[in-house]
Amino acid sequence: MPADTDTRPTVPGPAPPDAAEAWYAPDVRAQYEPYPGVVATVRERREAAGSEFRYETREPSLGPDGERAVAAVADRFDAGQHRRPLTRAGATERADAGFEPKYERAVDRLVDATAALRRRVDYHALREFRLLGEVTPLALDDRLEVADVSGEAGRVVVHTDAFAPAVTEVSVDAAYVERVASERRSTYEVPFEGFDIEVVVYRERLLGDDRFATKYAVREPPLLPGDEALIAECKERVWESTTTEVVDDRAAFVRERARRFLSRRLTARDTRAWLDATAYRARAALAEYDLAVPPVDSRYAADRLADLVYYVLRDYVGQGVLTVPLRDPNLEDAEANRVGERVKVVPRAGLGADGRVPTNLAFDSESEFVDVVTQLAALDGTELNASNPSAKVNVDLDGVPDTIRCAVALPVISTDGPHLSVRKQSGDPHTPVELVESGTLPTELVTLLWLLYEHRGVVLFSGPTGAGKTTLLNAHTPFIPFDDRPVSIDEGSREVVLPHETGISLTTREHENEFKRVTMADLMTETNYLNPDVEVIAEVNTPASFETFGESLNTGHGVLGTTHAEDADTLVNRVVEQGLPPYLLSEIDLVVFPHNDDGTRYVGEAVELGAPDAFDDCAGAGGVVEKDGTAIGWNRVVGREPDGEFAVAYDHPDLGDAVRRVDHRVFHAVAARTDRTVDAVEAEFHRKHRYVRYLVREGVTGVDETFDFLSDLRTDEAATVERVRRETAADGPAGDAAEADADAATDGGAEVGDRG
Repeated sequence: MPADTDTRPTVPGPAPPDAAEAWYAPDVRAQYEPYPGVVATVRERREAAGSEFRYETREPSLGPDGERAVAAVADRFDAGQHRRPLTRAGATERADAGFEPKYERAVDRLVDATAALRRRVDYHALREFRLLGEVTPLALDDRLEVADVSGEAGRVVVHTDAFAPAVTEVSVDAAYVERVASERRSTYEVPFEGFDIEVVVYRERLLGDDRFATKYAVREPPLLPGDEALIAECKERVWESTTTEVVDDRAAFVRERARRFLSRRLTARDTRAWLDATAYRARAALAEYDLAVPPVDSRYAADRLADLVYYVLRDYVGQGVLTVPLRDPNLEDAEANRVGERVKVVPRAGLGADGRVPTNLAFDSESEFVDVVTQLAALDGTELNASNPSAKVNVDLDGVPDTIRCAVALPVISTDGPHLSVRKQSGDPHTPVELVESGTLPTELVTLLWLLYEHRGVVLFSGPTGAGKTTLLNAHTPFIPFDDRPVSIDEGSREVVLPHETGISLTTREHENEFKRVTMADLMTETNYLNPDVEVIAEVNTPASFETFGESLNTGHGVLGTTHAEDADTLVNRVVEQGLPPYLLSEIDLVVFPHNDDGTRYVGEAVELGAPDAFDDCAGAGGVVEKDGTAIGWNRVVGREPDGEFAVAYDHPDLGDAVRRVDHRVFHAVAARTDRTVDAVEAEFHRKHRYVRYLVREGVTGVDETFDFLSDLRTDEAATVERVRRETAADGPAGDAAEADADAATDGGAEVGDRG
């Protein structure tokens, strides 16, 4: 028969299961290997009610020999401490790294198998004792985007990057199921008394489990059963310790006595369990010569003593469960509302979390909570008791550069026990360049603030808590001339950062007893003797601080401050209600309103205040606020558009883009204060703006570097520009642009520091 007439049946060539020609797997829609040895398959099941996807995984098979090998490993590893990864990235990294050398040697001695079987045994041993158990295959699949545990069938439902929803065979009650789709946002270590405690910020992409998606986990040393009672006994003994000498280092004192007590207790326990302890030590000695399986029982591990000492130091030298959050430079706030509830924290920008996130920390008893609250208050000299159940205190912790402000309260005024709220002000303030680069404000507003800070203007930063008021205030303090004397007043002055050798901070102590009270009136009297050029009132919120603010406006000094008001209407209403004479509002040169939108901080608008008809001819949008017969006009100088761009109001549109005059009233105020013409002030503004653009282009983000550059400009502007020209000569186009800005800034021969 001719070949072209052969009708014998043929088998199609090989094809992957998810190919359209794969006649042997018609329901397979995808099949891939998320991790070596693990195969994931997505099938589509068509039924009368419709179709659904099924997500299946196949792990390396063991067989009888492999199962016996895994059982032998399990008998040895059950006594170990096994801290599981929190995220998919952590699971993958641990799977790639395999066992630690100690565990690897133990497996080598326990398992005698071929290379292929050994790989399968290693996978299953890791899966059970170092990874996430039965949900490990899901965690190793980076195509999974979301998991859902709210299904009625009792099975986990997953959403992959191509198929959703897909039902798995994993029960919603499986251990560690909440971690199968978790994404790591950041991980780092926080030091405390010689310990480096790991912190992980991650996002659980899990539906139907927790209202909070982003979590903050402190990875403290793991404890074995009975350790908590041992730590409690140790703390009691340390508390009862006596000494005949002055204790200079409290941490060293507690550490030495804790180590001494815990060493005896651990040795006594080992003696009572002499058979196990002897076997552990004998096995460890033989393992050194590769003659026995290395021990993995953590009850006798060498670092177990250090783990227990950490918890004693945490509670006696630190602040209990708040020890790490208080020392974490990446956190802005910490809150504990009641016993047994998770502590919440507010991360700073760049940590991958917005707003409040829960932690894995909680106060387990009211007495523990009360101890921490009382301790924080005592650090600022305040005694909490039934007659004084709450306080607002400022805390300085050793080795922590942040200024920590705490609102603490005993259960006398709280229905669910004590509560506390911590606000941390970074000891490393931002600079104007950093704020411009992050989109917080435009260069024009930076220049306007420079003009007002330098020429003793009145600037108020107004907004809700956490909007970034003090951040903006501190970022621009290098613009205060180096030879001026800034003085900060009130408790909020601890948050004010002054890089000046001439600066000084004065704080009230009204929360202490009547013999030590220092009020705002006392500080105001003291300030007058200090001959300040600029007064900083970081918290204009109480009647006393508003009164001080009004008095400062009449002194002729520059005044910088912050207050709580979201817009011009709210600010005027609040000022009038506090009894500040309305005419003093016209003395404020600029009010900046920062906003905080889901963790993104930016300046919403900057306005100036005046008489109702003061801004009729101005280009910026404005309005009039009426309160109790008082009418105050306001004009928007800078505003933020919905697309994130900033709009700056100009008064001379017919001059073109080359020379445009920013709202004239601020210039008039500076001109009157420095006895110059408005044109001279306008020229200074544009010259300063070019310097700001130079700083942004060069990325000058250090506070000291910024302050030094501004001081050099005031000392000799021409020489400073010549130095800039030399430094940027080899930088190509960027250097040419910076040099052009510097040259243009000095056109006209006027000095930046000229006050008329």
